[in-house]
Amino acid sequence: MPDPMTVASGISAAGALVSTWQLRRRALRAEAEIELLQAELAAERHAASHDPLTGLPNRRAFHRLAATLLTGTAGNPLIAVVLDLDDFKQVNDRYGHAAGDQVLICVAQRLAAFAGDNLVARLGGDEFAGLLTGPTVDRRWIEHATRRLCEALAAPIPLGSRTVQVTASVGLAPVHGPTQLAEALCRADAAMYQAKSVAAARPAPQLVDSAHLAEH
Repeated sequence: MPDPMTVASGISAAGALVSTWQLRRRALRAEAEIELLQAELAAERHAASHDPLTGLPNRRAFHRLAATLLTGTAGNPLIAVVLDLDDFKQVNDRYGHAAGDQVLICVAQRLAAFAGDNLVARLGGDEFAGLLTGPTVDRRWIEHATRRLCEALAAPIPLGSRTVQVTASVGLAPVHGPTQLAEALCRADAAMYQAKSVAAARPAPQLVDSAHLAEH
């Protein structure tokens, strides 16, 4: 006949194992719940600070990040960039809003590629902004950078079976200090609208549609 003390000891040991296993399961479940909550919080923070279409920082995040960059810059010249697509409404009217979204995504990708590690953002609609590090802030460099960016953005964009080409008006202005971002953005915005007015004085631009041209 088994010794009662041995049986009791075995039962106690088994109970301890079960209790330890249950505690471990609860701990793992709690860790999983915490990780899920952290992931949800990170997703909410990202959604609050980024444009849902292009993935770029939004207007609020741009100003916050730009302020941080301006206070932490190591003396490198910084240039504010503002750009707006020309007659973007034509894309939506002719090809639909899905095509318009694709154009905005492509423009965002090209702007980010042009800027490299620098800050770029979608301010809203077809308006974008950036804060670039440059070797200098003289007029010659700014004009060269403006021309290069316009050329990059004007490259044909594939839309399904066709290809379209859109242009952008771009304005650049140097940022002279941590407190001068708003002023620099205003000057860049003014330069952008000046470029747009010059473009408007030319014959009305038309979307370049490679599929349409091929038919003719």
